[in-house]
Amino acid sequence: MLASTSTGSILRIPAVLATTTTEMINVTLSPVNVAKPFKPLLSTTYNLSRVLRDKAYVGFSSSTGSFISRQYVLGWSFGMNRPSLPIDITKLPKLPHEGPNPQSKVLEIILPITTAAFVIIGGTIVILLVRRWLMYAELREDWEVEFGPHRFSYKDLFYATEGFKNKNLLGIGGFGRVYKGVLPKSKVMVAVKKISHNSKQGMKEFVAEVVSIGRLQHRNLVQLHGYCRRKGELILVYEYMPGGSLDRYLYDQENKPTLNWDQRMRIIKGIASGLLYLHEEWEKVVLHRDIKPSNVLLDDEMNAHLGDFGLARLYDHGAEPQTTHIVGTIGYLAPELGRTSKATPLTDVFSFGMFVLEITCGRKPIEQTGQDRQLLLVDWVLDCWHKGLVTDAVDVKLQGAYNVDEACLILKMGLLCSHPFINLRPSMREVMQYLNGNVPLQDKLTPADMSLSMLSFMQNRCFNPATLRNSFSTTNNSMISYLTGGR
Repeated sequence: MLASTSTGSILRIPAVLATTTTEMINVTLSPVNVAKPFKPLLSTTYNLSRVLRDKAYVGFSSSTGSFISRQYVLGWSFGMNRPSLPIDITKLPKLPHEGPNPQSKVLEIILPITTAAFVIIGGTIVILLVRRWLMYAELREDWEVEFGPHRFSYKDLFYATEGFKNKNLLGIGGFGRVYKGVLPKSKVMVAVKKISHNSKQGMKEFVAEVVSIGRLQHRNLVQLHGYCRRKGELILVYEYMPGGSLDRYLYDQENKPTLNWDQRMRIIKGIASGLLYLHEEWEKVVLHRDIKPSNVLLDDEMNAHLGDFGLARLYDHGAEPQTTHIVGTIGYLAPELGRTSKATPLTDVFSFGMFVLEITCGRKPIEQTGQDRQLLLVDWVLDCWHKGLVTDAVDVKLQGAYNVDEACLILKMGLLCSHPFINLRPSMREVMQYLNGNVPLQDKLTPADMSLSMLSFMQNRCFNPATLRNSFSTTNNSMISYLTGGR
């Protein structure tokens, strides 16, 4: 059977060639589904022995001329000296498909969906990678290479604080937010302070001071481990103090127990020792400039550690302190700052004196007694002393459980340190001598020496606390002034 396709048409016909002993050749043709006819289509007499001399092969050939077509042999039957066997049409193969293969409906649906999904997933991955990069992006400059060992990666601090979650928040203040964290590699607990800034002050000088303070080593100072910089943000990493800040023990009685007298004495001596180290014993003079209970942290044994060096300034021993912006917290600022704008170790001594009175009396440095009336703690203590009842100023929460001699010493020393005249204040070395009993204080101070009202003195010196507070809001052209107000 021959099958021929040309320009899309198909012809199926059986072909039969028969020879007889009389050298007669008959050719019959019929459609596929019709039996072979008895009458041949073509007959001729020819002696094939002239052609087929030895062996012969039966095959097929075809030609269509100038146009393109395909011919296929789907099946054939051949008989020698007998009729050829009939062909079972049902068993014949199908003609090969001509033209382009039809597209699968499934492919037409799946391919666009898969392409769109791939584009969406790829775009999402790119967006997430960019957001991740922006999340951990830091601000680095060439000059920071020298401070490298003191710099933390933002990624480590982010993981340490679990993304700065509120559950790890230790405190909020004008200085910024403080979070508890655990460094992922060393597993050391730290306190991470985030400070927003938009200042034009030389950041190089600020970071240099931060790194220098990071080299301080004293048992009564909170260790500053390092820093991290981002655009518009500074992050300081401190040693973690499990006891929290001192002010909570003085004023948050619902959640913290009352400090006993021995604990208060140990705290005062500890902070005095730390300030002596800062002023005289380290390689540079360090002015803390914001000594107050909220910046004093307690460890698990209730030992005091002075922290929060965000306002600190450094200068060489023997050098003259430079004029700078007035920074700190109202109530702890020495009166001469309003006139000179020059911080010195004795301005720290003044703040320490107010701190001593506050922790001894359990009262804030400035209290509002009326609509336009304020009472300074130092004036109140001085009034008790004039009346001969200096111990009446001791915190009533102690219920009389304190050493009277030590209380008198501490109160008088606090008044002396917070004296309005700078030349009458002791140095921190002298303060340590008073606390250790090496030098008597009685000969250094009498009520007559402190008869001047502190509030009147400050107001006469153009150092009105209300006026100063307003002025702070306009001095945010530098990092230090922006940080005014403490933690």
